Amino acid sequence: MPALVELQQDIRDVVLGGSADPMVPLLVGGAQPARRLAIHQRHYQASLVEALLTKFPACVWLLGAPLVAEAGRAFVRCHPPAAPCIAEYGSAFPEFLAAHAEVRMFPCVPWLARLEWDLGHIAIAVDQAPIGMDALAALDPALLPDAILKLQPGVRYRESEWPVDDLIKVYLSDKQPDRLDIEPAAVALEIRGARGTFHFRRIDRAAFTFRSAIAAGSSIGMAAEPALEADPHLDVGNALAALIAENLAVAVAPPTTGTAP
Repeated sequence: MPALVELQQDIRDVVLGGSADPMVPLLVGGAQPARRLAIHQRHYQASLVEALLTKFPACVWLLGAPLVAEAGRAFVRCHPPAAPCIAEYGSAFPEFLAAHAEVRMFPCVPWLARLEWDLGHIAIAVDQAPIGMDALAALDPALLPDAILKLQPGVRYRESEWPVDDLIKVYLSDKQPDRLDIEPAAVALEIRGARGTFHFRRIDRAAFTFRSAIAAGSSIGMAAEPALEADPHLDVGNALAALIAENLAVAVAPPTTGTAP
């Protein structure tokens, strides 16, 4: 009898699609052990493929369920879950789907899938209490450029080479067009959601650059630098005030001034 860790690894390999032959002699408690094990294989694959179809419904609408399911089955074989939470499964699927031979004629698909991934995650977020301008006013003005803002957990910033926000709107619309024409067009999106809802909008390049840098953990001053490169006329004070006024910031961390002895 192999050690427990070896047995667990062997079962994992079989469930992921490997040959069941080495395991069959170890299976007891019923007839036709190979068939019983095959049930687990099918259930494993089917449940993960169904999870992918649920997470990327607009891609299913655009490409058809059979094509996305076919790509999903290949993805499941190559990318087994790395965490126990099924909500985290599928982050690499947009790129995998885009590489599928029959999907390459739809260059907007990876951008659409990335937006869907964001929407699925922000919709289950829970808003935190926002801060006001008084939280910034309490800081030493000289330290403000080095302060770091924490944004709402349901906020994302996404660039796309295609107007995938329009595609999502068509998908969500009650009126489906007989023909869908889409041309490349760069868009910068602010995406926000909480408690089962979401919305998104296009924002200008400077605002996107500033806000996405803040969201990534840059200080206010560091975020302002690329934003000013995008638009030298940007009023950073107004940009910061707008972020606060829209209840996007939930905390402000003053810069560390040194290391404790």
